[in-house]
Amino acid sequence: MKVKWFLVMLVAVAVTLTGISAGMAQGKDVIKLKFSNPHPMTFSSAPVMAAFCDEIKKRTNGRVEITHYAGGTLTTFPKAYDGVVSGVSDIGHSHIGYTRGRFPVTEILDLPVGYTSGFVATHVKWDYYKKFKPKEWDKVHVLYFWSVGPQILATTKKEIKKFEDLQGMKIRGTGRPADIIKAMGATPVALEMGDVYDACQRGLLDGVYDAMEIWKGFRLGDVLKYGYLSQRGAGSIFTFYVAMNKRKWDALPPDIQKIMTETAEEWVDKHAVKTLEADQAGMDYLLSKGGKVMSLPEAELQKMKKAVQPVIDDYVKSMESKGHKKAEMQAQLNYIYERIDYWHKQERQRKLKSPYEK
Repeated sequence: MKVKWFLVMLVAVAVTLTGISAGMAQGKDVIKLKFSNPHPMTFSSAPVMAAFCDEIKKRTNGRVEITHYAGGTLTTFPKAYDGVVSGVSDIGHSHIGYTRGRFPVTEILDLPVGYTSGFVATHVKWDYYKKFKPKEWDKVHVLYFWSVGPQILATTKKEIKKFEDLQGMKIRGTGRPADIIKAMGATPVALEMGDVYDACQRGLLDGVYDAMEIWKGFRLGDVLKYGYLSQRGAGSIFTFYVAMNKRKWDALPPDIQKIMTETAEEWVDKHAVKTLEADQAGMDYLLSKGGKVMSLPEAELQKMKKAVQPVIDDYVKSMESKGHKKAEMQAQLNYIYERIDYWHKQERQRKLKSPYEK
């Protein structure tokens, strides 16, 4: 009886030790990655990215754990790309406007081509990347592109009734948007977003050129009075990217790579839909503060579109000077225009609520 009891205990101990050993082995096999996201968790895209990290852990049965560092705690927007390349972060998020000139081919996506919404732009930009795969991204592995809503005009005191009213106005804009603001006859003012509220309040700015989301996200709805649905006239949008360290990506098992690729593809649409919700919230916030959101007359939109065309032409010329063929640039632009039309129709067919459909 004692011998039998001893054997039972021995088996129990062996099973326990085996479990501990397996747990330790599993712990060693867990792939841990760092995701740098300079946006704070209060910004609409941050929870979407945090959910991406959670989803990867779920779909890999815990084999991959991605720690999401929001609010610039790991790298800032301008340093996000270098952080990924150097390995400070394994995955990084930023937009190409923060490092103008580093992704010259991809900057074609930041031109004022008349994006009708962030949903449309997000899908168009990702379609573009998958089709053309610019070599300038070869140092990293791109997981996906996405966009916020269109950069549109909003003013503090003066109402814009016709295109000419923009002449001489001080409008906040940095990077390529500054070129667009200048082309429309206004004066671009480069300010960090954190300084824009105070500048509007003190009269140092007459308005901003940015997505509606910031009207709530940065409380600019408190100091702005008029918003204009000017996206069809000069609808440009920064191109955001989520990229991974090349060495870390290449070291992943093929099945993990497949899971991350499939998940990233799904997250493009999640971002696309979220940007509509975020811009609607921005519009609602401005309206709740007594502001107005207006559609500009078609004639004024056409004036605007004509005024910013030189920005597109100058980009093509600059790329020609770098050895790119004009025909290739035009073909890429035509592709962008075609995808804008396609995704605008998809947005309507899916009956998605867009604040731009007024």
